[in-house]
Amino acid sequence: MSTEIVKQEDAVVGTVADPTMKSVTGNPEDLEPGSDLQESEVVRHLEQLKKQFGATWEGPDDPEDPYNWSPSRKISIGLIVSVGQLVTLMSASMMAAALHDISSDLQINASTAQITFSTYFLGLAFGPCVIAAISEMNGRKNIWMFSNVWYILWNSLCPVGKSKALMVIGRFLAATGASAGITLTGPVMADMYLAKDRGKSLAIAAFLPYLGPALGPIVGGLITQFVYWPWLFWIVSIFNALITLIGTILIKESYTPVLLRRKAARQSQQPIDPAMSPSKWLFWHDVLRRLAVNLQRPILLLIQRPIVQVISLFLALNFGIYTLVLSTYATLWIDQYGQDAFQSSLHYLSISVGCTVSAQVGGRIMDWIYGHLRDRPKNKGEGMPEFRVPYMGFGVLLVPVGLLWYGWSAQDLHPWIAVDIGAAVFTSGSFLLGQALLAYTLDEFGVHGASANASTRLLSNVLGFAFPIFAPQLYQKLGYGWGNSLLALIFVVFGFPVPLCLWIWGAKLRAVGKK
Repeated sequence: MSTEIVKQEDAVVGTVADPTMKSVTGNPEDLEPGSDLQESEVVRHLEQLKKQFGATWEGPDDPEDPYNWSPSRKISIGLIVSVGQLVTLMSASMMAAALHDISSDLQINASTAQITFSTYFLGLAFGPCVIAAISEMNGRKNIWMFSNVWYILWNSLCPVGKSKALMVIGRFLAATGASAGITLTGPVMADMYLAKDRGKSLAIAAFLPYLGPALGPIVGGLITQFVYWPWLFWIVSIFNALITLIGTILIKESYTPVLLRRKAARQSQQPIDPAMSPSKWLFWHDVLRRLAVNLQRPILLLIQRPIVQVISLFLALNFGIYTLVLSTYATLWIDQYGQDAFQSSLHYLSISVGCTVSAQVGGRIMDWIYGHLRDRPKNKGEGMPEFRVPYMGFGVLLVPVGLLWYGWSAQDLHPWIAVDIGAAVFTSGSFLLGQALLAYTLDEFGVHGASANASTRLLSNVLGFAFPIFAPQLYQKLGYGWGNSLLALIFVVFGFPVPLCLWIWGAKLRAVGKK
């Protein structure tokens, strides 16, 4: 790699001085084919790309530009990456139906069993920071493949020897690899789809992953019922190995800065500097320096940008409550309704229904609302992240309604359908909210969407680790009715003001800390 190309890479890494900068490619509408941009503006934008990355596209219709890829390529890449995220969600919940057997074999109590369950979410908290950093330096595909291999290794080791320590450590390290799904799925879709199609692209990416909360416990229940529980880890690892192999063949690199840097390297007539050979220390010193810059970005975004702090806190509250419900749902049916592990796992289908409806129907509603607000005369066809906020309101209302419906139906031992409908309503609201916040984040941070996504999810997964630990005590002392009422009250008090604040002051919050 020549010295010139290294300098070009420094420009795209985000610059050492300003790791929170927003790239000129942060507004993908600028590249929309057939848009109303004047020809001079298109030329100026392409020149900006060349100045920043050392190369540019041949024009707004260049087929090498991921925005111009064929629908079949976009959908196939989206589906493969989303199946990887399906594994993440399956692994998070697959232990739920088998916790009794696992705790018995490992000779641990219920609270410790919950720790082995929720340690996975702790791994999901810290893995995205590294994955996002590498993806914005080296591209999406390579780190996606490596992360999947890392997950397969540690997930397969979890049940070996029936060791409590290995189970906890293995779950944590497996989650750091599995976090590639939740870290990269949204940014990969943003690489290929314009902001006006954000909801549609997220619906494609979410079609399979949102089956995870149901398939995980069902697979766990089936294996616990008919096969030995360690196979629930090994079967999922085998499945993910197949997906990784398919992805290695079919997934194409989609990150524009990396594609343009590679194009610049091909076009450069300068010979490769011998000092920059991978066998030389200078090469690895440069790699580590750039990696350090990228690793700082998620943390700096969280510290310096109030908008990231607000989104992070809201996501954390939402996700913490979701994981608490997810971790105790099978136990409800076993302890309160006397069902076996497999029967109890089937009720997770209601959670999957809520997720799927919110993704497939909600995504299109979000696009419609965004387009309607953007096309108002006063907005002059320009989109804003705040146009995601009205859609966010649906989720904010459905979460407490679903919690109360599910909790009091379970408390009074109403027929199973009433409990499942309440759980579906809650889950739908939870995922509508998460979908809107992800779209808001990607709209604001553009090519640094992976780092911003990792930053906003850090606290979410820490609470995802903590909330399930005290879930048994919560329901033992308060019951499902009052326990869920407490959760709903906490959500209303802290969650309801957030959409209103984003709608009124969102633009000002986004401006604070931006350089």
